[in-house]
Amino acid sequence: MGRKEEHRVFLGLGSNLGERRENLLSALRILDAMEDVRVLEVSSVYETEPWGVLEQPDFLNLVAQVSTSRDPHGMLAACREVEEELGRVRGERWGPRIVDVDILLYDDLELEEKDLIIPHPRMLEREFVMVPLLELQPDVLPPGRGYPPRFDGAGGRERVRMAFRYDKEEWHG
Repeated sequence: MGRKEEHRVFLGLGSNLGERRENLLSALRILDAMEDVRVLEVSSVYETEPWGVLEQPDFLNLVAQVSTSRDPHGMLAACREVEEELGRVRGERWGPRIVDVDILLYDDLELEEKDLIIPHPRMLEREFVMVPLLELQPDVLPPGRGYPPRFDGAGGRERVRMAFRYDKEEWHG
């Protein structure tokens, strides 16, 4: 039986309802326990002001690098399964949520379908995505972009504050 091809995927996770720290940790544990998904590395956790709908609690956000043999739609299903298991109810766009799990990058894939766009279409606009992503992958170059993203200056650091970091033993096995 042949070995399945492994893909490198970066996921953005966020939470601003309930026990935010525990929500993110639970999401990482669920992902890591899934068949065909392994969490390899997790950024620091950043506390961030809301984006889009401003009248809601602050978020905790992180980026996780995972390895998977799932195709992009299989990985999207995994993300939605995590959200559902933790009780996410899809309501107001950019509104409050127990947990949000988004595919940011999937190898060097560029994909645009009704239910899935890779790389994530708004990731370069969002410091709460780019700061933790650049922490994990400083030389990241999203497919289709001719320049490396940078958030070194005053652009977003006032709104994106490093809060803490999980130990690998907390989310892995």
